[in-house]
Amino acid sequence: MQPVEWQISTQPVEYGPAVAAMEARAAAIAQGAAPELVWLLEHPALYTAGTSAKPADLLAPARLPVHHSGRGGQYTYHGPGQRVAYAMLDLKRRGADLRAYVHRLEEWAIDCVASFGVPALRREGRVGVWVVREGGREDKIAAIGVRVRRWVSFHGLSINVAPELEHYAGIIPCGIRTHGVTSLADLGIAADMAAVDQALRHSFDKIFELPAARDSGSGLAAALTRIRE
Repeated sequence: MQPVEWQISTQPVEYGPAVAAMEARAAAIAQGAAPELVWLLEHPALYTAGTSAKPADLLAPARLPVHHSGRGGQYTYHGPGQRVAYAMLDLKRRGADLRAYVHRLEEWAIDCVASFGVPALRREGRVGVWVVREGGREDKIAAIGVRVRRWVSFHGLSINVAPELEHYAGIIPCGIRTHGVTSLADLGIAADMAAVDQALRHSFDKIFELPAARDSGSGLAAALTRIRE
């Protein structure tokens, strides 16, 4: 069993090329020709429409580029200051259970933000990860969207570290009108991307239980291969 490969793009990655790269890697994983991959990146400011997106939920179509995606879900925002984690994983190794996989993605995000002192949770009927604010309001801090082909996943999750939250005003995020969005910065936590990446790696190894993906004494930083896009 090959260890999971980790890559970090140090420059924003355009959405179309990112999807093409994911599809190619997922196909190679399904054929046994490449190891699984977790790819950490940021996108330029844009909206994506999942397979369940409703036209009425795109409130400002001219505001930012809109990309139609094959992932599940509705409209979401990606942009600088948001850590996107694309997970190309062989789900046959993890029980071939899509519901359980989505649950683990949520748990991954929950465990990651918990390392910064943020208690987050999941809610029945609302995919994603939520934070309870003062007065009981619940805002989303992490979004989930996946696609699976030949039991290999791609797309994944995004965590709001310090994005421009005002950009969310151009859509109804994930079709949910009664709740807002937040970020680590909005909650008063100054976390840089390197710290978030370390937390994501540590949490991944706990949640997905992949001993082969753990470091062999060189430290987490050495396991995160940085690439320029």
